[in-house]
Amino acid sequence: MAQDRPVEERIERRLRDPKVARDVQTLADFTRIWCVGRHKGSERHPVSTTAARLGVYGRRIPSLCSECEAHLAYAEKRRACCPKDPKPFCARCDTHCYRPDEREWQRQMMRYSGPRSVLCGHAIDAIRHAAAARRHRAARRAGRSREEGR
Repeated sequence: MAQDRPVEERIERRLRDPKVARDVQTLADFTRIWCVGRHKGSERHPVSTTAARLGVYGRRIPSLCSECEAHLAYAEKRRACCPKDPKPFCARCDTHCYRPDEREWQRQMMRYSGPRSVLCGHAIDAIRHAAAARRHRAARRAGRSREEGR
């Protein structure tokens, strides 16, 4: 238990980073959209994850069912431990931090919640995400063009 403390401290330190905190808030919002849409009959309660304890969510602590809370807690830790800077989209990353089952859950959750997030106050985030995806694709095409020209 004592050896886990340095890891927890590192996670807590990273969750205080504004970029990481913003990503975690977006993850929580997307998870809430998924939970409300897919787990209609489940009882929800305010989450008690590391990010919630640190105040990352401010006064807007998400209320989720226990299954979605476990997924969010896992995702918070994975995001806090991401070795990439700047962080790419997980789907396009060459290092897969998530366990395969969690990765599949995240993929499904993002596909479900992404389009619905525009209706839930995330229109600006959606535009930023689309612009970042476009820049990423352009950079990949430019890299391939340079390789072909050699």
